[in-house]
Amino acid sequence: MIGYVTLGTNDLERGAKFYDAIAAELGTGRMMEWPGAIAWGAPGGSPGIGLTRPFDGQAASVGNGVMVALEASSREQIHRLYDIALAHGGTCEGPPGPRGETFYAAYFRDPDGNKLNAFMMEQGAVV
Repeated sequence: MIGYVTLGTNDLERGAKFYDAIAAELGTGRMMEWPGAIAWGAPGGSPGIGLTRPFDGQAASVGNGVMVALEASSREQIHRLYDIALAHGGTCEGPPGPRGETFYAAYFRDPDGNKLNAFMMEQGAVV
């Protein structure tokens, strides 16, 4: 259902470093670039993520209650994504750990304050 998600930035160069590192850990890269915006993902693949300066010329701001969830392949990858995010200017919103019986996640914000998480569903696991 979701094709891609776009987040706003006030510093595309800084944000690109953050998302380049996150995308590399997830096994993908940039799929489109144009002045003021970059998109990561694979055409015809899973939903992508875009980062752009707002088209209306106003400052980018964070949406209250908005979060982008990045599906990880393992608990170890969740920990790596969390560490990569913090090493590239992100901030912690909740360290890696279980959230209920079958959900494992870490929460962080990008350098512009957009909230993301890395998660996985563990079928039948009791954590």
